[in-house]
Amino acid sequence: MNNLTRKQRKMLYRILLAAALLIAVKLLPHLFPVPVWMAVPLYLAPYLIIGWDVLWKAVRNILNGQVFDENFLMALATVGAFATGEYAEAVFVMLFYQTGELFQDYAVGKSRQSIAALMDIRPDTANLELEDGSLEEVDPEDVEVGAVVVVRPGERVPLDGEVLEGASALDTAALTGESVPRDVGVGDAVISGCVNQSGLLRVKVTKPCEESTVSKILDLVENAGEKKAASENFITRFARYYTPCVVIAATALFLLPTIALALLPASAQPAFLAGTDWTGWLHRALIFLVISCPCALVISVPLSFFGGIGGASKCGILVKGSNYLETLARTETVVFDKTGTLTQGSFTVTALHPAKGVTEDALLEAAALAESWSSHPISVSLRKAWGKDLDPSRVTDVEEIAGHGVAAKVDGKAVSAGNSRLMEKEGVQWESCDLPGTIVHVTVEGRYAGHILISDLPKPEAKTLVEGLKAAGVKKTVMLTGDTEAAAKAVAQELGIDEVHSQLLPADKVERVEGLLARKSSPSASLAFVGDGINDAPVLTRADVGIAMGALGSDAAIEAADVVLMDDNPAKIATAMRISRKTLRIVKQNIWFALGVKGAVLLLGAFGVATMWEAVFADVGVAFIAILNAMRCLHVEEFKK
Repeated sequence: MNNLTRKQRKMLYRILLAAALLIAVKLLPHLFPVPVWMAVPLYLAPYLIIGWDVLWKAVRNILNGQVFDENFLMALATVGAFATGEYAEAVFVMLFYQTGELFQDYAVGKSRQSIAALMDIRPDTANLELEDGSLEEVDPEDVEVGAVVVVRPGERVPLDGEVLEGASALDTAALTGESVPRDVGVGDAVISGCVNQSGLLRVKVTKPCEESTVSKILDLVENAGEKKAASENFITRFARYYTPCVVIAATALFLLPTIALALLPASAQPAFLAGTDWTGWLHRALIFLVISCPCALVISVPLSFFGGIGGASKCGILVKGSNYLETLARTETVVFDKTGTLTQGSFTVTALHPAKGVTEDALLEAAALAESWSSHPISVSLRKAWGKDLDPSRVTDVEEIAGHGVAAKVDGKAVSAGNSRLMEKEGVQWESCDLPGTIVHVTVEGRYAGHILISDLPKPEAKTLVEGLKAAGVKKTVMLTGDTEAAAKAVAQELGIDEVHSQLLPADKVERVEGLLARKSSPSASLAFVGDGINDAPVLTRADVGIAMGALGSDAAIEAADVVLMDDNPAKIATAMRISRKTLRIVKQNIWFALGVKGAVLLLGAFGVATMWEAVFADVGVAFIAILNAMRCLHVEEFKK
């Protein structure tokens, strides 16, 4: 009882009161003589107690032009039962209908509570540090960028920011589904919604509340329902035409036999009319109406997708709409970016091959200085390999050339660092390397200075991911990368990727995806692209489903992708695929179960075999079973590494 809302408790009391009155009215004739004329008012009391809101909604909707809904069908069926003298049956039907509605409302409420509890990650307050060093508890929306907030142990980080003082471990489970805490210290970025587990943190706010990670995530989940799947759109259209059709069919079921009974002599009447009268056919039509209520489909199908989205978010997988969940379930081709998606993205310099007359130190220093202003993982690895302080004043006129590399002036000399395309663009003769890895060629004043070999190892989970996708029914895996052919093929061979395309510019990736889309086995099959969400935005947008990897705190990923994985673990792609296929399977089960049972009982009702009891099961019972089945979408196996 404590789990029920106030509205649900009131409905429960009405059901119990109406049931008690109905039992009393049924027993009354056995205890006292009751005049015939008293039957209507006696049965009318429990009927109005349990059904007054259904009657009112039906009248109100008719006045607003919305005639054909479940309220209209139940009102018409039960009022008709009263008209034919089936008083007890009318009350029973309304009683069971309202009981079913209560169960449905409770089931939907529980699923929403599960998601609400899951996504209850937005902090209500922030400890704002004032100029005198004191703290003031304020609403996160009132905190400006540049202000300092203090996060105590056990509190959630209220806003995105940078740690100014302190060290701690952050629990990111609500965002990523990961149980392993994330260590942070001075200079590290922290995002809203994480729980501070140990030390006190002073955090400088870098984003306003409305642009914080937690706000974007909550907005994404809350608005996911606006993007409906094809199955949901089908059910919406189906219900729009289905209900008026069954009302017309029920009317015909009553009128045609009644007219035939009135106009045709007994000798000319068909055999199925023998021994019947107009009240019997009216009763059949009313049963037909009760059976035809589309509640099971209208409620259970959207609830299945809603549950699937909620179950995915529990694992740190954010799906922007049920349409993407349905598309993901039909995926036959998965295309991957390499760096940071299948590989660790932490490059390491493994070999230095200077040209004649150039030392290894000179080659590495020139490359590290030229790349000193870039945040690309390759640039970071070069600076890390140099291991010494770099004077920024030595570097001027820096130009990043997309898909090629970097050009700059170092100590007044023109230095270029990049791939073979950059060398060809500058007309420099470069040396090839047979070792697997990424090659950074370096020129100084237009002369070739040598090349640096950088390796990026596959993630430990990547091979398991590829095997899991193939086991789930994905027919083809493809890798697209701007890396060298040797490095790309080495990774693809190790992971078991079916097809690999290397040395691609961003525009080339889009072209390759276009080609793969054109070769799909059927229009319903879909292609998913998995990238980091920053450099791959055009491809993420072009694919049927764009999946962003490692998107914790990445605005670009959340904006560009259709499915967002809140950490960089590629194995969650297989989890997302499993969730989507389970959800679609449950949706199909509910559709076929509801249509099958209703179709069978409709035929039985039309032939006078089904009673009101079968009719109530075909409506309330089917809806309740379908909703319980839909709630299975919320239960997802916890992700394990």
